[in-house]
Amino acid sequence: MAGDVAVIFDCGATNLRVMAVDSQGQTLAWASRRNKPARQPQAASGEWRIWDLEEVWGKLGGACQEVCQQVDTDRIAAVTVTTFGADGAPVQSDGTLTYPIISWQETRTQQLAEQIVDLMDPAEIFAETGYQIIYFNTLLRLMWLRQNAPEALESADYWLMMPGILNMKLCGELSIDPTAASTMMAMNMGIRDWSAKMLALAELDASFFPDWVEPGQVIGTVHARSAHETGLPTGTPVVAAGHDTQFAPYGSGIQPGEALLSSGTWEILLLRVDQFSPTRFAFEEGLLFECDALPGLWNPQLLMMGSGVLEWIRQQLFSGTQGEAVSYEDMIAAARAVAPGADGVSLIPAFVADTGPTKKYDTKGTILGLTMTTTAAQIYRAGLEGLCFQMRWALEIIQKATGIAVEAIRVVGGGARNDLWNQIRADVSGLPVITTSQQEATVLGAALFALMGVGQFDSIEQAMDSTARSETVYEPSDVATEYDALYERYRKVPLALRDYYGE
Repeated sequence: MAGDVAVIFDCGATNLRVMAVDSQGQTLAWASRRNKPARQPQAASGEWRIWDLEEVWGKLGGACQEVCQQVDTDRIAAVTVTTFGADGAPVQSDGTLTYPIISWQETRTQQLAEQIVDLMDPAEIFAETGYQIIYFNTLLRLMWLRQNAPEALESADYWLMMPGILNMKLCGELSIDPTAASTMMAMNMGIRDWSAKMLALAELDASFFPDWVEPGQVIGTVHARSAHETGLPTGTPVVAAGHDTQFAPYGSGIQPGEALLSSGTWEILLLRVDQFSPTRFAFEEGLLFECDALPGLWNPQLLMMGSGVLEWIRQQLFSGTQGEAVSYEDMIAAARAVAPGADGVSLIPAFVADTGPTKKYDTKGTILGLTMTTTAAQIYRAGLEGLCFQMRWALEIIQKATGIAVEAIRVVGGGARNDLWNQIRADVSGLPVITTSQQEATVLGAALFALMGVGQFDSIEQAMDSTARSETVYEPSDVATEYDALYERYRKVPLALRDYYGE
């Protein structure tokens, strides 16, 4: 069969992956490379970090060559890019960057995040952009460049976000998509277009950005140079995808009435809704709104700590005889033997993120109920429960903010593979928790948009229906009522911690 495979460049902060996915949703080949930000050469601060574009592109190209050696390249119908939000760079029309890509992992714009409230009310910013003030917001980078490296903006023709930069490397065309742009704090979220008053803060206007492309739209075709660097056939259509978060729902097979929980080091709980409603309540509770991959839809979401907490427990409390951390399978088995409530141990994740269900408390991560007989298994169980309580809190916020009654939670990402955690999620939330056999939801979602863009499917709904996936459903068990009582106790703890820390 010709032309039924999409190649996805999945650019993450720690891993760069290239995957080939067919129209049935099956992964045919993949290759990966490690990724990390680099020190900015000749920078004013040794703490400044950037993404070295040539290094990132070289690694992606090498991974793509591996993938192309494993599949029949005649079957490749399209290539697309999905990556993190917030990061981008000013470029000239020929694709030359006039300033490096600043990484979201460094804090040179922290002071601007504190100062912008003197220029505009944070609630007004939220009502316009759907975004909270976070130190790595792209608009703050643009303001920082205007103040500290104005020549980089003046000598540039456009600003590209990270997906656009990699698409440019593939096909030479300049583009920007709404899913990536909606992470900038620079859009009028309600109309899916630029905000003149936000861009004015950096002395810019909409002409500094290339034409919009929607996910599923063909941007251009792979040119000869990138074909040589990647192994892709010259002339392969390059189709827009964008910010990784927005494609996971489509790869997960999400249904109406379901919330999506993307569970990794951090967790994101989101809905797909047909109206942008930036209420005062949504602002005060830390919601973000981003553009869905389909026009006319938005993704209200909350960002929370996730398995980073569990990895800390693993490293600190589950070392083997030689100092190495024991497997998660052994940890799960040990925690399964612990009763709900972890024998009185409670773990409260740190509520110090810029967004999240309890951001206003600004408290530190805390373990309560320790005794001389407390075990590592009890603490791990408490960690699973604490993250589930946090999820329920976020679920209550997002339902109240949107007026939508969630009927089930669909979980994707690494945290979806922990069956004990999934069962606790169901018991704590009182809702069915669904996982699927398609573990790479973001990659699959991007692949479906790419294949739709080249005519394999008439709609994204048809593309989703075509994928072969099996589902596992975790129903609330008879301990759900016990977790209701534990959750009420949990909700009171952050208030006490706030008083303790004097915040």
